[in-house]
Amino acid sequence: MTDRNVNSSSVHAFSTWEPLLRLLRVWRAPGRDGTPSYASGRIGQAGWSLPSREDVPRSDRAARDVGIREQAEAVEPVRRALSAAGVDDVTFTAEFSAAGPVTLRLLGRSPAVESGIGGAHPGALLLVEGAVPEPWRRLPEPVRESGPAPSADPALLERTLRDRMPPGAVGATDAEVAAAEARLGAPLPEELKALYRVTRGQWEDWGEDEDAAERAYRSVGCELFPLDEVYVANAASRTTSWRFAAKEAVITRDEDAVQGLVGSPGWIVFGDNGGGDRLAVDLTPGPRGHVGQIVMLSHEFNIGAELIADSLTDLVLGRESGPSGGTGPDGPPAVAHVNRRSLPGVEAAAHPGLEVLSIGVWEAEPLSLAPVLGLPRLRTLVAYPGTLADPLEIAGLKGLEYLELSPQDWRVLLDAGAVPRGLSAAAITAHGNQEVLSTVALANEILALWDRPQIIQTVVEGDIGIMD
Repeated sequence: MTDRNVNSSSVHAFSTWEPLLRLLRVWRAPGRDGTPSYASGRIGQAGWSLPSREDVPRSDRAARDVGIREQAEAVEPVRRALSAAGVDDVTFTAEFSAAGPVTLRLLGRSPAVESGIGGAHPGALLLVEGAVPEPWRRLPEPVRESGPAPSADPALLERTLRDRMPPGAVGATDAEVAAAEARLGAPLPEELKALYRVTRGQWEDWGEDEDAAERAYRSVGCELFPLDEVYVANAASRTTSWRFAAKEAVITRDEDAVQGLVGSPGWIVFGDNGGGDRLAVDLTPGPRGHVGQIVMLSHEFNIGAELIADSLTDLVLGRESGPSGGTGPDGPPAVAHVNRRSLPGVEAAAHPGLEVLSIGVWEAEPLSLAPVLGLPRLRTLVAYPGTLADPLEIAGLKGLEYLELSPQDWRVLLDAGAVPRGLSAAAITAHGNQEVLSTVALANEILALWDRPQIIQTVVEGDIGIMD
């Protein structure tokens, strides 16, 4: 969908873009014979993604540094315009000629399209409003015959903290604890109550005394959150794009101490390890865990948590936890990767518990999906361009909720009217500057099948003069 009625915002003014367009035309020089050149990218208030200069070797670091400075100067007018308009970012494509005319296309944000990973290509298409991937819908399994660890000792914990804490520690009142419980919708575990009775975690309680604040940190063993910032790490608190989330799977083995969840109503986050990883009291442990054990939610992963202490008492006293479980999955994997370095074919990936099939770079003959037709749990299919012998076999995968294909494979499905209508989200794997507009058109065609908001193009035309 194209809109040539450019609005009055400076984001849509050719003069705002002219410094960047002049730079990109030098970096992506059109042919003297009239052959156009193309560039695309994304500019946001917090950063930008642009094509690199083609005539500079990667080994020439000095030239690369100059290029970065040139980019920063050229994008600044656009970033100022975005700030003034209250817009987070803008995606664009540009077509250049040596004679001077430039066609700039600004791609509007659709609420049904996630941001792409760098560049200008659209991200995942959200076909069903509010839908989330299956792992984000999973709740913890019931806790089986599990109680607190023998080491859990709220009285010892409180005595230890009072001995360690610097003078002036301010504990939470009963009313503050009750308010936190009302906000969370559940009572706080006894060990956590004991901790906050000693210190409520307010940094300002230490005033200008940084030594006292550092001693308080060491006393607990983590950066303690104030009581009014304690939160439940359910699945909704751990957001990521469909393009990554759909490729995850919840796996909990009989020997695991921690359930392999995205989030849980029983993960009560109370602190940070200083590196962005959250510490939580776990009230929904795995088969070999303990109620009230301490787990860490890594900021580098979308799913799962690591056992770091059998109890909050152990954490404060510096005791190591017991074993957290096995070292590998039992049986065939729920997430299978077929490529030249992993599984040798679709048949090797097929089993009743398969949830995610990802077909990557493949140098042999294209693959048939026949071995996975009818599998009860297969919900995600990702196929690298050129790897499928017959894309129409996808129509036989009745349980798919996420599908990621090349433009060519999507074209086959669309032309045959065979796009699976049970999908909740989809993505197009595409690369290159010239492909952006065709990818956007394809995305809009898929969105239209679900009557979802389109990606709107705004065309801005101008002239930057004949190339020297």
